[in-house]
Amino acid sequence: MATNDSDSGDTFQDDEISLSRPIRFWILILFDFPSAICSFILLTHLLVNRTARPALNNHAIVVLIIFGLPTQLMDVPLYLTFIINSGNVTPAAPSTCIAWWFAAFAFYNGQQILLAWTAIERHILIFKSQWAITKRGRFFSHYLPLILLLLYISTFYSYVLLIFPCENTYEYDLPVCNAYPCYQDDLILGTWDFFGHNILPAFLVASVSMALLIRVIRQKQRLNQQVQWSKHRRMTIQLVSMSILNIIFILPLNLLTLAHLCGLPDEYGAQLQLYFYFAGYLFIFFIPFVCTSSTPGLSKKIKLIFSCQDQIQTAGNTSINGAVIIARRRR
Repeated sequence: MATNDSDSGDTFQDDEISLSRPIRFWILILFDFPSAICSFILLTHLLVNRTARPALNNHAIVVLIIFGLPTQLMDVPLYLTFIINSGNVTPAAPSTCIAWWFAAFAFYNGQQILLAWTAIERHILIFKSQWAITKRGRFFSHYLPLILLLLYISTFYSYVLLIFPCENTYEYDLPVCNAYPCYQDDLILGTWDFFGHNILPAFLVASVSMALLIRVIRQKQRLNQQVQWSKHRRMTIQLVSMSILNIIFILPLNLLTLAHLCGLPDEYGAQLQLYFYFAGYLFIFFIPFVCTSSTPGLSKKIKLIFSCQDQIQTAGNTSINGAVIIARRRR
């Protein structure tokens, strides 16, 4: 059902969200820019700070933030360009669509997979910390799973988007070129991509995070170890916060898509599904802020930077006002 956009005068097609393009434009630009800045500040801190860099719990966060950058720096700018150019992908070329699909599928779904592993790893770091005491233990319980997941994500999506023998249809008048690579028509690859990279990670994040929260609270009550609780509190809050974002912005889309696969007619919830898809951007935007707020010392540094800027600006305004007053007196 086509929807008329009174703001722009354009008629939206079935596969484009009914929310007006100007509103989408401002939502994306107002959230994306601060989120990207926050991502770079967080990455700089985690990679440069001598205390934060070797901490095992920060390594997965670094990878998660890096996987969010293609959405912030490529997906969103292409979407903004699409809106500015009256609903046309620019430049209208297969390479643009392939690059956009890499950001929208490889990095977006890859982040969901890595978030599921982050949830599992939190259990290991908190309750099986002895596994990471030796170099061998750290390699097999921490580094190797992360390396294997990165290799798997890059190999799978490079194959299905660049090598798999099928013919893509590029819709240059729809966002993300209609976001439908041809490999999704393949029964095995399409099914595995949806269940293995969307449904499974979403449920793992929710269930494993809840299990972690329950285990931590029960251990604290049973052992009354205030030192241990203080040590693991940030990791637990960080994971639970990301899990809540996942439940709000990711899980509804997956459940509705699953309902369609199970027999729900496509016309039911079709527009709602597009809204859920667009809301997925907010998940990417909020993740850096959640990680920053739960990173020891970083939020204080950011507040200190802004407070220093305010003091400098205030001092500068005072100096200017004083100079103006002196000049007036001399006159």
